[in-house]
Amino acid sequence: MIYRTIPSSGEAIPVIGLGTWKRFDVGPDESARAPLRNVLTALNAYPNAMIDSSPMYGRSESVIGDLTSGMGTDAKFFYATKVWTTGEKEGVRQMEESFVKMRRTTMDLMQIHNLVDWRTHLKTLRRWKEEGRIRYIGITHYQNSAHEELERITRSEQLDFVQCNYSLRERNAEQRLLPAALDRGVAMIVNEPFEKGALFSAVRGTPVPPWAVELGITTWSAFFLQYIIAHPAVTCVIPATADERHMTENIAAMIMPSDQEGFKFKAIQFMRTQLL
Repeated sequence: MIYRTIPSSGEAIPVIGLGTWKRFDVGPDESARAPLRNVLTALNAYPNAMIDSSPMYGRSESVIGDLTSGMGTDAKFFYATKVWTTGEKEGVRQMEESFVKMRRTTMDLMQIHNLVDWRTHLKTLRRWKEEGRIRYIGITHYQNSAHEELERITRSEQLDFVQCNYSLRERNAEQRLLPAALDRGVAMIVNEPFEKGALFSAVRGTPVPPWAVELGITTWSAFFLQYIIAHPAVTCVIPATADERHMTENIAAMIMPSDQEGFKFKAIQFMRTQLL
């Protein structure tokens, strides 16, 4: 199974984590929470796996806190969330609430969501990191149009993580942002690896290519994730799911084919003929 190291510390985390947008925004009803508990249990088989959330994601922070605290000492996750507001005081208030909701005394990673008021919040994040309240700091966005600014900040500021969208079909990050992360020793988190499910729609009814099956890639989720994690800049991919079977399929993508470059070349050719 593949673990990647965080360049700023050398700490290792699984290359597949969990996004929670929409999927974990549920109420207290057990019928809604039971599938999420199963997802977390499957992920917890790989210590230090990332769970990524945000105040933007409705009740997800509270749901994560409730479910992982119910797992007791067996819950060995890497907890990541974000600040998503303007102003120093509001940022502090929101982050304090995130600590309470996720039931953390120390947050593994605090990120500035979609670069909202990033200069203001970065000062707070640096101070909290020095105080030991957070272990790592980062910035995020989910659109290609933000990659230029993400790159500029990555090259000019001292960060631990940057998070962006990247997929087999949305490859803009390969041009400058991923190389910048490599150059600066910044860990890269990838969101929207399936383009909100659009990639699965594009291949519906189409079998995984035989050449990929021969490499041990038997599901479309593994096919799409394999392309992303083959890039040396990628530290962690966080597909969102509320389905234990999908979580298991995503985890299976951590076993890389021996010929990564060959796979990437053929995957791009497949994309050009099948996904456009």
